[in-house]
Amino acid sequence: EDRMASVEMAAAVSATERVLQAEAQLHAEVGAVLETHLRVLLTDEDRCAALRVQHGDMLFDYSRQRVTTETMRKLLALADSKELKQKISSMFAGGKINTTENRAVLHTALRAPKDGSAAAVVVDGANVIESVLEVRSKIADFSNAVRSGSFKGVTGKTLTDVVAIGIGGSYLGPEFVYEALRCDSTASGAAQGRRLRFLANVDPVDVARAIEGLVPETTLVVVVSKTFTTAETMLNARTMRKWVADALGEDAVKQHMVAVSTNLKAVESFGIDPANAFGFWDWVGGRFSVCSAVGLLPLSLQYGADVMESFLAGAHDIDAHFKTAPAEAN
Repeated sequence: EDRMASVEMAAAVSATERVLQAEAQLHAEVGAVLETHLRVLLTDEDRCAALRVQHGDMLFDYSRQRVTTETMRKLLALADSKELKQKISSMFAGGKINTTENRAVLHTALRAPKDGSAAAVVVDGANVIESVLEVRSKIADFSNAVRSGSFKGVTGKTLTDVVAIGIGGSYLGPEFVYEALRCDSTASGAAQGRRLRFLANVDPVDVARAIEGLVPETTLVVVVSKTFTTAETMLNARTMRKWVADALGEDAVKQHMVAVSTNLKAVESFGIDPANAFGFWDWVGGRFSVCSAVGLLPLSLQYGADVMESFLAGAHDIDAHFKTAPAEAN
């Protein structure tokens, strides 16, 4: 045992030395590059060609950065010394690389193809791909029902408008994607006659802006809170529940409010039908949650499930590239 411990300690020291050496070499290179003006670097055509990466119809040109091919070689050597490739593989496999919270980091699993071709990813004994596809199917069914008019408001009118309540990662990512897809002809065409608003701030002015021009009869409210206890989100949720109930009666809440949450008891106590709660998992980080129900539900209601499946397919394509492409072409 002592001999094994000594070997492990020697390996750890050796690995640390490799990292320190790679860092020192990179720092020395950066010092030299900073003495060279970018306009000089741009005259080197071979350098400019080497600092471009193509994937499909996307071109990443970073030749306008103050780096040389030697800088990149040493940067990649540092990444190799820190075992980046092994850590990428661990992330995709469900390894708990979030050491602070001892959690897996699996936003990539959220983008798994719906045809079932994705390899199993097991976390704590369960294949998360199965539960991801189950929630995605539920979102597609619900959003199709709302958009087609088969799921209506209590007065029988189609729910054409959505107010999504969330904060931080439960709001920023979905709003960014919403704005981006407004410029896509297919998505914008699918959103004709529909409106999506986001509500994050507890300032009453923001509430007024979110519901400006909307009426409760045709509005569906999506409350995004994993625990259903987030203070700002729940304050806005109660405000919107009052808006609905004052106009349509307390019973209307079940038809005009849905939740993205895992706390079904709290959802039901609030007045929302638990059948209209869409779950996600603790291995979904807030900033990556747009591909979970956090983003997919409001965005599918606006643009349709088919558009969002295309969005996920693009994300999955980049995931595969990130996982498999060599570092210099990644």
